[in-house]
Amino acid sequence: MIPPDAMADADVSVKPSKMKDEFKNKLLDKVKSMSAAQSTASIQSKGSMHSKISVASKESSASKSYTLERDHKKKTVILEKTGYLSKLGGRVKTWKKQWFMIKNGELLYYKTQNDRRPAGRITLDSQCAVSKAANATTFQVESKTKKRTYYLAGDTEQVAEEWVKAIQDVLKRTTSRVIFEQTNNKAVLKGWLTKVKHGHTRKCWCVLSGKNFIYYRNQNDRVPIGTINMKSARVEEIAEAQDSDDELLDDAPPPPSSSSSDKKQKQYTVAIHVEDQGTTYLLINTREDKETWLYHLTMTSGGGVGASGTQFEQLISKLMEVDGDPSCALWKHPLLLHSRESISEPLTTLPMEHQQFEAVRLFKSCQLFMSVLVDRAGIDYHVVLAQNALQLCLAHPELQSELYCQLIKQTTRHLSPPKSGVQNLFLCASHSWFLCDSAQANSPTSTATLNGNDKLNPASFVFLQGYMLLAMCIALFLPKPHRILWYLKMHLQRHADSRTELGKYAMFCQRALERCERNGGREAKPSRMEALSIITRNPYQTSLPCSIPVHFLNGAYQVVGFDGSTSVEEFVCTLNHEVALRDARCSGFALFTDDPAGKDIEHCLQSQVKICDVISAWEQTWKEKQCGKVEHSKVVRLTYKNRFYFKSQSKAEGDMERLLLCHQVGLQIADDRFPLSYEMALELVALMVQIEHGDYRPGSTHSSGGTATPPSQLVAHSIERFMPKRYRTPQQQQQTEQKALTATVQKMWESKLHGKSQPDCVRCFLTAARKWPFLGARLYQVKVSGPSWGLGSTRSR
Repeated sequence: MIPPDAMADADVSVKPSKMKDEFKNKLLDKVKSMSAAQSTASIQSKGSMHSKISVASKESSASKSYTLERDHKKKTVILEKTGYLSKLGGRVKTWKKQWFMIKNGELLYYKTQNDRRPAGRITLDSQCAVSKAANATTFQVESKTKKRTYYLAGDTEQVAEEWVKAIQDVLKRTTSRVIFEQTNNKAVLKGWLTKVKHGHTRKCWCVLSGKNFIYYRNQNDRVPIGTINMKSARVEEIAEAQDSDDELLDDAPPPPSSSSSDKKQKQYTVAIHVEDQGTTYLLINTREDKETWLYHLTMTSGGGVGASGTQFEQLISKLMEVDGDPSCALWKHPLLLHSRESISEPLTTLPMEHQQFEAVRLFKSCQLFMSVLVDRAGIDYHVVLAQNALQLCLAHPELQSELYCQLIKQTTRHLSPPKSGVQNLFLCASHSWFLCDSAQANSPTSTATLNGNDKLNPASFVFLQGYMLLAMCIALFLPKPHRILWYLKMHLQRHADSRTELGKYAMFCQRALERCERNGGREAKPSRMEALSIITRNPYQTSLPCSIPVHFLNGAYQVVGFDGSTSVEEFVCTLNHEVALRDARCSGFALFTDDPAGKDIEHCLQSQVKICDVISAWEQTWKEKQCGKVEHSKVVRLTYKNRFYFKSQSKAEGDMERLLLCHQVGLQIADDRFPLSYEMALELVALMVQIEHGDYRPGSTHSSGGTATPPSQLVAHSIERFMPKRYRTPQQQQQTEQKALTATVQKMWESKLHGKSQPDCVRCFLTAARKWPFLGARLYQVKVSGPSWGLGSTRSR
């Protein structure tokens, strides 16, 4: 086919695509040397604005003819192929030779070449298909729209092949145009992936829309390289990528973030198995992208479970086949609804006998947690039950999906039987008949169905406490099988409702699930603080259900909120925003915890660790050191202070950052870590008094910690905190020399620092401290690693 811009107005030139240079030159020479008698008769159009150029061959009546028609009103019409074919009659089964033309996505046929009105037309769209048997001159075009099959034949097998290919190209173009419009509006997922098939590797722009996986050479292409129907596909993750010859397309641009180092990094592989098309492998660079693509591909393909798995898993697969249709009667299957009785076998596939035993025990633990009403006086009963159940799942990951299925089942109500329009259905279970409403599917948490069937449903607090346990579970881990994850999302979506208490918990669980998908799972069971926050407070009221104070070295503290998926990095970012501090990478500040064993050391927290894991591990270690003694008032103490001092970043310091650094340096001075003279030490102590209490007011008291304190006591307290140890007076000389020292500092405070603001005093303090070249230096105790360097010497690092 010649593109519309292949010919100019003045100079007729033909530039058919996909032709070699030699053939193109011969065709150009042939067109230029062709006379009017040897070419074709001119075709007169109705308007004088049109001109047609036709290249035809006289040797065969079925030969193809490329024709371009140009309208000066900027309307372009492409005639993709013309020629004679034999057509089998519809009523009278005889073969007749007719003139065929592909134009504007239609296959037109005329009685003769000179006819202006077609005898019939076939629309080449997604409802049309063309097929041809091997080594045959005949082929057929099936139109589902007209419910008719057209039988056509060429003079030779080659002619028939050319027509079949031309029709297939038009079908591909029209079908891809519809797919492209759908992908722009309903694309579930899109991005650059590496596709491997038959040993060949391509970097493609991939789009997942509806039940189709579509891949293009470039991001802005309209015609895809190919599509995969995911409805009959099976998706799985494999350990290693398949071998390939790395033949990348020359015209396929890499994704914007790609670089030469991307080829060296680890890649994850997802396989798409299609029975008729073979296996296609997708190479994905990051774990997050792999999880996202794997989840959506699995959901699009229907989970790939089929008739395998337990009855519970088969019901989920059937729900996935109908995309979780709310009106589907499967949602009312008794196996998916709350049960007062315990289960006798697991809901999911567990191969080991001890796993099946633990699954049944786990269901009983869930029933105990839900059936006993929460009492604040005995709330530790529910805290311990939740911690033990979740710790069991952390220790045995194969039970995690089982716990989710149990909690979803136990938090799903039996809906009230409808008054009319009911029918008996038999669904999946071998002997399970039940009633369902075929006319309307009500929301499980709507006001009309909230009470449900009182004979089958327990009290409302049972479902509420089930959602509490589900909320704690979502923050720790997510089910590995994607069909269970899909079922969890559908369960929360069906029950989310801001008008009811259960609906609010479901909405909170939705937010927690999104956070866990983004930040990953946890390593430790919920702490008592976290469990109490979920049980005693409605987490829907705030996006951050937990909170804890963070202490600063100046004696102040800031309460910071967090959830079960908050990392230390996110926690520190929130803290910096609250107290107007720079990013930790610029300021050098870090978060520390005290030692749960009571040692005089602090532990610096890594940025990727979850803050809830830190609290849980601290709490567990503290309980072990207490030998069973429980003191609920004891909690972890978080401190935010400078860890690394960057001299090059000091010019961008803020007032709050300087103030905290000033107090930290003051404490280091008190520990004799600075080489100060006695006079300099007195001046720095006086500066600290001015920073903390402001101007000296003679004959009055200062407010300190909510109480009125005389100035002399404030000065004595600052000397005790910030004066170097070597300059402090011993206990036996405290009465005499301490008064003299206090009077000296008080005089400096009164005479030299009156009227100076806090930022000015902080600046003066840090200017004096920064004159020492080792400000911010740290000494660490290390062990010798490997053989020593040199005779009789050790190497430390």
